[in-house]
Amino acid sequence: MNAVEKIAAMTHPLVVAIRMIKSAMSAAACAIGGALIAAPCYAVLAPAGDANTSTSATSARAKQPAASEDAAIRSFRVNIPQAALDDLRKRLLATRWPDQETAADRSQGAQLAELQELVRYWGSGYDWRKAEAQLNALPQFMTNIDDVDIHLIHVRSRHPNALPLIITHGWPGSIFEQIKLIGPLTDPTKYGGRAEDAFDVVIPSLPGFGFSERPTEAGWNLDRIGRAWTVLMERLGYTSYVAQGGDWGAGVVQAMGRQAPAGLLGIHSNLPAVITPEVGAALGGDAAALAALSEKERSAVNDLGAYLQNGGLAYLVMMGARPQAVGYGLTDSPAGLAGWMLVHSGFTNWAYGKDHKQSPTRDDVLDNFSLYWLTNTAASSARIYWENRGRDLISSAAQKTSEISVPVAITVFPDEVVRAQEAWARRAFRNLIYFHEADQGGHFAMWEYPELFAAELRAAFKSLR
Repeated sequence: MNAVEKIAAMTHPLVVAIRMIKSAMSAAACAIGGALIAAPCYAVLAPAGDANTSTSATSARAKQPAASEDAAIRSFRVNIPQAALDDLRKRLLATRWPDQETAADRSQGAQLAELQELVRYWGSGYDWRKAEAQLNALPQFMTNIDDVDIHLIHVRSRHPNALPLIITHGWPGSIFEQIKLIGPLTDPTKYGGRAEDAFDVVIPSLPGFGFSERPTEAGWNLDRIGRAWTVLMERLGYTSYVAQGGDWGAGVVQAMGRQAPAGLLGIHSNLPAVITPEVGAALGGDAAALAALSEKERSAVNDLGAYLQNGGLAYLVMMGARPQAVGYGLTDSPAGLAGWMLVHSGFTNWAYGKDHKQSPTRDDVLDNFSLYWLTNTAASSARIYWENRGRDLISSAAQKTSEISVPVAITVFPDEVVRAQEAWARRAFRNLIYFHEADQGGHFAMWEYPELFAAELRAAFKSLR
């Protein structure tokens, strides 16, 4: 294992657990993750309201005093100051560009001509107010849990006996990644489903992301977030519910699975911790371990290995080691923010908006970038890597999947870097109730194919209703 791989193994949360496979292999960090984000400090809370107190994202994060015992759920609206949008455009137009890459593809990062075109549109044609209106058309709330204000979208289905579902995003995703799921989940009869397939949907922003408050102390790891989500669901009045997550959200729902709160009926993941010791050994090149795999399993291992060999997780190493250092530059340059985020594997097949049939669209992606920028969450969102260093997200040992007793459902998408195999999943999770391989989609599957993703959730949780 070279020096970079050793650093990655120690710092990135999605690497194959070194502790788990040390005796079986000499290599192998494996990971998926997110890209970074940032910006000046604009957005947030001005009090106004009744029993469900209203708050609005209007001032420079001038949040209400919050008490740890305050269980109020306050309504929330977004209204970014025009001065913040003017500043963003000014910075985009004033971008100082590097020289052009010397490779003919994206192997050195986002290509100069593509990024320049995207940034020109961001600064001159893109309209944040449309994104803001999209958010404000949904019921949004703020509530304080463990001394941190948590932002959430909460949409109740019109259908009776809807199953409550909490969905957790990852990084570089956000609530924008999940908005297109709300309709198919809450009103399935409009999308080919049945009334009895309906969900009540809760979509919180992770602490330090979007409109959620930035923690001022260390300790907000996956376990703490999982406990906070249990409090949230109880506070919303739900006595039974299910949970879904991909990327960092997968780590959160696995933490909830280990904690097994009384109301949690089951979890669904599209990035499950399925790298068992045997798979880790194969990833490290152990001949006997590779020989024991099927051809399909070897293909999945080889593709993941190639991703790592080509530097797929190199850009994530720094965030796990020094998130504050990364945050300075990305907080100062929106073009730098975009270039950093676009290195993420979820954007590998993205056409920068040139394919008008592709989702996410150019505006969808810029909604996401702008959310990170306008809430000034470059450093705070990156700290989730630092908080969970050594807790490899796809390692069954690091995620202690043997301790998860609640029912587990898994969907695998073909363009995801880690393509979980059913045999691996059954070894990792003792109560696997659903496993399915979708025919399209990648890391941002819910953003790309929301109706397909919603259909997967209906099928995954059908037996738990």
